[in-house]
Amino acid sequence: MKERSLGSAMLHGKCPQCREGSIFPSSLFSYHKLTEVNHTCPKCKAVLTPEPDFFYGAMYISYAFSVALVINVLIILNFFFEDPDISVYIITVIVSNLVLLPLMLRYSKVLYLYWLGKLQYDPGKVKK
Repeated sequence: MKERSLGSAMLHGKCPQCREGSIFPSSLFSYHKLTEVNHTCPKCKAVLTPEPDFFYGAMYISYAFSVALVINVLIILNFFFEDPDISVYIITVIVSNLVLLPLMLRYSKVLYLYWLGKLQYDPGKVKK
């Protein structure tokens, strides 16, 4: 079995310990069960929610994603359009936030789990 890289595991939302089991019960790109996280990894049985409200800290990362999105939208609108109306800014920011909401919420949880989850990569942990 080929080992998955750290970047690939994070991109696909895989367990930090085995890099094979999924962190989320549904696809990363779906609105279905948007906030749910598997309690344990389906492959190695590592605990993905170490304490009851562990992922509340991921809100800070999600907030940073939203701020970065707003800044990028404002820069792009100013670059391509000459002084657009304020309603264009507001509508574009709202639509882009709604479209990218699943990605921002889920990747904030993935980053938080990899950063503070205290799970180290161990390819020998996978249970057959």
